[in-house]
Amino acid sequence: MTQKDYTVEGRQFRTGTDYARALRDKRTIDELRSKTNMGNRAALQKLKNELDEGKYSFYTLLGDDFKEEVEEALRSPVRSSKKEKHGKAGGLGGKGNGTRNGTEKRPAGPEKKQTSREGPGSAEMDAIVQEELKRQEKRRKLTILACSVAAIGCLGYFGIYSWYQYRTGNNYDKLSELKGSKPISDQVEPARTANPLYTLDATPEPKEVLDEYKNLLIKYKKLIGWLTFDDKTIGGESGFPVMQTTDNEYYLRHNMDQEYDKNGTIFMDKDCDVLKPSTNFIVYGHHMKSGRMFGKLDLYEDQEYCEEHPYIYFDTIYEKGTYKVMYVFRSRVYNESEIVFKYYQFIDANSEQEFDSYMEEMASMSLYDTGVTAQYGDQLLTLSTCDYQEKDGRFVVVAKKIKE
Repeated sequence: MTQKDYTVEGRQFRTGTDYARALRDKRTIDELRSKTNMGNRAALQKLKNELDEGKYSFYTLLGDDFKEEVEEALRSPVRSSKKEKHGKAGGLGGKGNGTRNGTEKRPAGPEKKQTSREGPGSAEMDAIVQEELKRQEKRRKLTILACSVAAIGCLGYFGIYSWYQYRTGNNYDKLSELKGSKPISDQVEPARTANPLYTLDATPEPKEVLDEYKNLLIKYKKLIGWLTFDDKTIGGESGFPVMQTTDNEYYLRHNMDQEYDKNGTIFMDKDCDVLKPSTNFIVYGHHMKSGRMFGKLDLYEDQEYCEEHPYIYFDTIYEKGTYKVMYVFRSRVYNESEIVFKYYQFIDANSEQEFDSYMEEMASMSLYDTGVTAQYGDQLLTLSTCDYQEKDGRFVVVAKKIKE
């Protein structure tokens, strides 16, 4: 591909844009030359003053060259017509001044040649300027389009997120009303109205679903309990229904109606058993920035808050329970190969020694001492949510079931 020649008055320019600016400067300079008697010192001095004052704008080095030309003309004595004819008429291209007195005229040949250069150059400059303007306009439109798409995306995301928030809150309010309604016992599955509950000594005891949960179980087969807090800042007045399924990932992105929902649902670990029961009920929930789910569970980071609101109420579908906060700590999800205490694996203690070992681990991690302790045989409740202070971090509250 042939390289374009971007030369003006002896100076080489790299880009089409710079070349267009140089042509614009040349037109300004030629106009000043034509209307100024370059052989008259008074006229030259006036032009120099105007140039020094910035009356004329130049965009390339051609402007500096022209100023030097005017200053050199002021310093030089009056020259003969021979010098005018054979001097550096190009001026700026060969560092000559290109001046002429008031009575002399440039030869017709060079003047016509310059005119023939200026015509095509001016047209080329206009074409380059127009092309640059088109590119700028295209970039402007693309920028506006990108910003519009981003704005629509943000508004759409906010709208969907707000809808999830509204739907979740509205559903929980309705569930709370259904929870307290009179049971329709003949519609509840018999298998769930009376299940054997095995105590620690393996003695089976029949357990029936609490009346307040029977209607809920007709619609929500995976319901396992209900969670509320002493302070209604967490969970509001209605609290949280707690679900359980064989997949711990499912309720991270689904609500109780099996619909996709970024808020997810509060759920119990798949390995916990409310009939046996397990030593430790582990319950998970998202730490939503809106405060939904376990978004405000980290209020328990403050010991004073814990002392003012020490009680958590967790009912399984078979029995009610009041729990008192015992430990509050931060942890994270570890690799399987790491040998370290993993609170999320503590579901059952097979011996008193094992139970005491778990208690010591959690006590050493606790942010403060609540004064609450547990013994082998006590029922525990662990609430777990994300903590963003480290990668895969978790914020954990452990409570012990107490007598009513």
